[in-house]
Amino acid sequence: MLPNTGRLAGCTVFITGASRGIGKAIALKAAKDGANIVIAAKTAQPHPKLLGTIYTAAEEIEAVGGKALPCIVDVRDEQQISAAVEKAIKKFGGIDILVNNASAISLTNTLDTPTKRLDLMMNVNTRGTYLASKACIPYLKKSKVAHILNISPPLNLNPVWFKQHCAYTIAKYGMSMYVLGMAEEFKGEIAVNALWPKTAIHTAAMDMLGGPGIESQCRKVDIIADAAYSIFQKPKSFTGNFVIDENILKEEGIENFDVYAIKPGHPLQPDFFLDEYPEAVSKKVESTGAVPEFKEEKLQLQPKPRSGAVEETFRIVKDSLSDDVVKATQAIYLFELSGEDGGTWFLDLKSKGGNVGYGEPSDQADVVMSMTTDDFVKMFSGKLKPTMAFMSGKLKIKGNMALAIKLEKLMNQMNARL
Repeated sequence: MLPNTGRLAGCTVFITGASRGIGKAIALKAAKDGANIVIAAKTAQPHPKLLGTIYTAAEEIEAVGGKALPCIVDVRDEQQISAAVEKAIKKFGGIDILVNNASAISLTNTLDTPTKRLDLMMNVNTRGTYLASKACIPYLKKSKVAHILNISPPLNLNPVWFKQHCAYTIAKYGMSMYVLGMAEEFKGEIAVNALWPKTAIHTAAMDMLGGPGIESQCRKVDIIADAAYSIFQKPKSFTGNFVIDENILKEEGIENFDVYAIKPGHPLQPDFFLDEYPEAVSKKVESTGAVPEFKEEKLQLQPKPRSGAVEETFRIVKDSLSDDVVKATQAIYLFELSGEDGGTWFLDLKSKGGNVGYGEPSDQADVVMSMTTDDFVKMFSGKLKPTMAFMSGKLKIKGNMALAIKLEKLMNQMNARL
């Protein structure tokens, strides 16, 4: 863990979406220095499924030595942002750091993304970041610290990051494009940077996307908080950077990253927008500071004969199905397999007890996966990570990406038997 230096004592940090998750973690890290934290988030009343409100976050911030100003802010509402900024100036006298953390996500393709969901992502991610920045910039210009930090990815134009969730990618890249533009516009006055995790981070959003058990493949929010803290201590000349959490912490001398893991030693899920595989693609993002270091794991199991391997895989999958698995997944998967023993296969995790078979399912599939039979067997036996297969083009996915991610947990359960 990165130790606190006390350098943010007395600084005022305005954080959107700071009632829980990454935003709150950054707030708590700064608060340990004695910073003033403006909690700009919309959760004033307890959520039935998500822990934390702006008021409980304020209590935690003050408990570790910071001063808190909880403000009800929906970043889609310009008046609420302006009111929060005015309250911050009145109470703390200025704003030194802005963290644009609030974000909305929907990993759906074009036809499966309702207009309402599109508007939400554009208005929260892209427009909200713009409005919060615009409101804070006049005060940031007066600060000796003067940082804007967007929790957004490097601008990576590899089509793989657009084809399955184009709307989300564009909304998120909007935040990153502000870094590109504002870093130049306010050069010498305000440092403007982006921060993105190398691996999946365990938050409530990740639980909803990945389902139960996904946390073992994630790191704690602490790694983002430590990386943000490192950025805040850099001079204004450190601007226009697309920072990856692990990379900047290595520069700080951090060597043991197991301390950030939810389950130390467990394989980690690489995050979106970073090309991990193949190496030829990875080199293209080095110029942004995002130097991927994930490599495909060495295969430890001996390959099975190709003949009948798919049929045998589905037989073992069928034997492993249960009402609990069906209840936890609620999806129908269609596999379009090329090569020997290929064809169209399905995995029905909606009907009672579940079902598998050759051909089309009785109901419409939620997710369609296309790959070779060899890669299919490797994927279910744990030799090929679905994320790696997807990013390298070995696996093509159509349909609900969130349900596709859920399938990985079932695959992990099969590994010992395949």
